[in-house]
Amino acid sequence: MPVKAYILVVTAVGKETDVANSIRKINGVKEANSVYGEYDVVAEILAESLDELNKIISQIRRDPSILRTVTLIVM
Repeated sequence: MPVKAYILVVTAVGKETDVANSIRKINGVKEANSVYGEYDVVAEILAESLDELNKIISQIRRDPSILRTVTLIVM
């Protein structure tokens, strides 16, 4: 059963657009947008399993411009 999640991302100052663009290139990412507020980027992920979701999150977190992430898994 597919797993859908939202990743909330805090980036280094001025890196929001670059991070959103790089996240969009990752397989499994359906959408990634820069936003205003406590978080700088919101990404929508669709994975085939929790294991695949974990791999996608790990890829996202490798970006050195990302300071912190929060993962929200849709029920």
